[in-house]
Amino acid sequence: MSWIAWAMLSALFAAGTALLAKVGVEKIDSNLATAIRTSVILVFTWAIVAAQDLHRGLPVIGRRSWVFLVLSGICTGLSWLCYFRALQMGPVSGVAPIDKLSVALVVIAGWVFFGESMTPAKVVGAGLITAGALVMAFA
Repeated sequence: MSWIAWAMLSALFAAGTALLAKVGVEKIDSNLATAIRTSVILVFTWAIVAAQDLHRGLPVIGRRSWVFLVLSGICTGLSWLCYFRALQMGPVSGVAPIDKLSVALVVIAGWVFFGESMTPAKVVGAGLITAGALVMAFA
């Protein structure tokens, strides 16, 4: 499958995440809900790694990869904690679009930190994503 197909599946499952989580956090603490979700992900992903015998690659992971993967994990955890709290407090149709402002932030960070091209089309696209997310969240 191409990266586009994987990205589309990611979007589909992300939508499911938001909708299912909105119902799941209704009557429990959002941090507890995040811990439950994270536990499921932990078991699920390690089961995939074990089934594909990928755990043998652990010893060859370099220090730099470990550092950045741990930092990424911290960001993921903080993002999920904030996301679930926002879902508990606000409408899913407002929370999800604001969460997707990360797309515009990643485009800017890709340009600043990785030297990715910042074409006029990307600037317009990121602007439209930002405007669309804000309109959807506050309309």
